[in-house]
Amino acid sequence: MTIDRRKLADELKQHALASGFSLAGIAPVDASEHMPAYRAWIDEGRHGEMAYLSRADAVSRRADLDSTLNDVRSVLVVAHEYFVEDPPGVPEDASRAVIARYARGDDYHDVVKNKLISLARWLDARIDSKLQARAYVDTGPILERDLAQRAGLGWFGKNTMLINPQRGSYFFLGLLLLDLELPPDEPFVEDRCGTCQACLDACPTGALLGRDGSGAPIIDARRCISYLTIELRGPIPAELRPDIGNRVYGCDICQEVCPFSRKFSVPSEEPAYSARPEFDGPSLVELAERLLSLSGRGFRRAFAGSPVLRAGRKGLLRNVCVALGNWGSPSGVAVLARALVDPASLVRGHAAWALGTVGSPEAISLLSERAADEADDWVRGEIEFALSPPSGTKRGSSGSEAR
Repeated sequence: MTIDRRKLADELKQHALASGFSLAGIAPVDASEHMPAYRAWIDEGRHGEMAYLSRADAVSRRADLDSTLNDVRSVLVVAHEYFVEDPPGVPEDASRAVIARYARGDDYHDVVKNKLISLARWLDARIDSKLQARAYVDTGPILERDLAQRAGLGWFGKNTMLINPQRGSYFFLGLLLLDLELPPDEPFVEDRCGTCQACLDACPTGALLGRDGSGAPIIDARRCISYLTIELRGPIPAELRPDIGNRVYGCDICQEVCPFSRKFSVPSEEPAYSARPEFDGPSLVELAERLLSLSGRGFRRAFAGSPVLRAGRKGLLRNVCVALGNWGSPSGVAVLARALVDPASLVRGHAAWALGTVGSPEAISLLSERAADEADDWVRGEIEFALSPPSGTKRGSSGSEAR
């Protein structure tokens, strides 16, 4: 039978919206115009330790969708909103942990992918040949935001997020690669950021660098709080620790200050994205105590189905120690004392920094006692700096180079 492809594309998008997605569009599979900017970003090392972004095979696949799905002809791009309100007092209360909004509920990968698979089945039932489709939700080497822009869903903001003029930017992107040719939507070609620099001005670590000569937004991931608290596996550079504040997993600052997100973001209707109580602005002390009581396996069991699993027990504890140091209250000393003898050197070193930042007599005494027993060279260096920061240096503002 003859397929009315325009009608089918419209029906597919309507079905996507009916299934709970906020936005839907069809993107062509032409080569991306952003690959030169992407390669330059990699060459400059701005991806930090995220080696999976720079592997030759991964870069090649980003440049050619056909290597991901043979004979791909079109891509359905969807957006799923995840915005949730901050609990009262957060993030202003330095004694409470801030977790990025996207990670407060259940893992979005499964939620979005299951919906995409259902859409593929729906589409397969409406054509006279066997549909070949592949669903992706932030798990494959694909330029999702580029495809979303080409599908008409929004533009690249100066904060590197995809921004929709009626929805803001708090949404996950999902892709359904199809071997069925469907007419593409008009791309979103305007840059509506204009002269606004709210995100650049608000970024505590200076990770956002504006636009390059081609107009592409640039971020130095090595300075981004999301990278530092999630992707970075080793020590957080000492000079950046104070700027992290109480954000222990990810960061929303560049979205929070964006005029479009401030005006148009609405709470998600997806139950899976509702904040778990333990991630809704928890006490730093209570969160640290819970993490310290868990083994690596216990951590994975306790937080099963949550995005925070990506940081791992020692990574999340590292972040909480930094936040406790930034809080600077003697009320955090007792739990930092436990962290100072944790099996993970990564945790011990950041606990030492935090105790030095607190700087109370009890904190200094704990550090002095630990100095004689610590076997790890890097941790000893953190203890030594915490006990005697360089002359003229405020405790916690900088330190020995983290390895």
